[in-house]
Amino acid sequence: MSFVVILIVFFGIAVGILSVFLIRMIALPKRLSAVADLIKQGRSPAAAKIVKAILAKEPRNAAAHYYLGKIYLSEGKSELALMELKTVGDIGQFDRDIPEPEFRRVIADLYERFGQLEEALKEYILLVKGDPRNAEYYYQCARIFDERGKAEVAVKYARKAVELDQRHGKAHYMLGVILYKTKHPLEARAEFEASLKTDPSNYDSYYYLGKLLKESNDYTGALLAFERAQKSPALKIKALVERGGTYMSQGSYDNAVIELERAVKLSKDESASETLYGRYFLSLCYEKQKNIDKAIEQWEKIYSKKPQFRDVSEKLTQYHEYRTDDRMKDYLTCSQEEFVELCKLVAAQGLNLAVRDVIGTMNGVDFITVENESEKWLGTKKKPQLVRFLRVSEALDDSAVRSLLDNMKKLGIIRGVIITSSSFNRAAMEFAENRSVELYHKEQLQELLQSANQKT
Repeated sequence: MSFVVILIVFFGIAVGILSVFLIRMIALPKRLSAVADLIKQGRSPAAAKIVKAILAKEPRNAAAHYYLGKIYLSEGKSELALMELKTVGDIGQFDRDIPEPEFRRVIADLYERFGQLEEALKEYILLVKGDPRNAEYYYQCARIFDERGKAEVAVKYARKAVELDQRHGKAHYMLGVILYKTKHPLEARAEFEASLKTDPSNYDSYYYLGKLLKESNDYTGALLAFERAQKSPALKIKALVERGGTYMSQGSYDNAVIELERAVKLSKDESASETLYGRYFLSLCYEKQKNIDKAIEQWEKIYSKKPQFRDVSEKLTQYHEYRTDDRMKDYLTCSQEEFVELCKLVAAQGLNLAVRDVIGTMNGVDFITVENESEKWLGTKKKPQLVRFLRVSEALDDSAVRSLLDNMKKLGIIRGVIITSSSFNRAAMEFAENRSVELYHKEQLQELLQSANQKT
């Protein structure tokens, strides 16, 4: 009798335990299903309450951790979401509630948000292994490899992506970017064009296409491409700067100023590379237009953010006299007609030369001159000189001296003078040393201007 009782008790306990397991097996999926519904309805707090209750009893319930991660994501708590998904990865159990591809895509995105590119890449490589015919996974690998500076590996993944899906516009774009950066312009252009065929709204492709067209001197095509690239929020300012640079390449400084002023006005980060380049190009346009005050204003703004940027420091030093010497300011900024008259005054009062003819030249003026009358030389034949005044900012090289000598030869003149608002490099000075050409640099020009002013 006692044996029967024991058997009945044992059987009852077994049934009870089995019932508990069966209830939990039926109830838990229903509770998790309810959580999924609550998340879809935007009822995150209610969903979180259920999931946390499950985890209090089962700390290693992978599905509960996964849903809690999704709840944190919906609430914008990315760091907490990543912690939960890492726990899911550590447990390593994937099923209907935790689809592995979805899990790896989500955690890869989170890793990337927090700058953990290596971890994100591992997830995408696992996705590639799990689904080797999926072009998107190859594209993501290419993108991250490129960001890590591994162009050779990136290009292989990008090529595989477009091989698997010819209509994957982003993969064509990514491949184009890599080929552009590795100096393969023709292949890069083909990829950008393929990207635009499949996705005309990929305005980033227009930006790089514009750069390629500009580099091949197709300025009209480049301007059109950069105009379309402005629709890309990320590249709008860069596209405006490039349009300004393209107009500069055409010598159209007025149009360049319009684009570059727009670029610096739209910029919200004064230290950004595109802002610094926008201001720098704008300063060069102002300099070309003889609007030196505005040019200096741009150089000073650049210098305040990045003193070592390009030749800004040298420009400010070079134009120091402009802000302290009104005569030099007039020389650099006056109209061409006033400039010619000022140079005539310098020739007459500073060099004691009489101007016989005026010849226009780029960035300056040429005079055919003879020495002024003096009692000592009344009976001698005067030899003409070719005097060239230049208002430029760049140091002159030997080509400037050669150009003057060529003109002297054509005019049958054996003596020449170059007077510049800048300086001469070593090549220019050495070339002029044994030739009948005198060189006057900026400091000597200032002395001539002062001398001419005192005598008037």
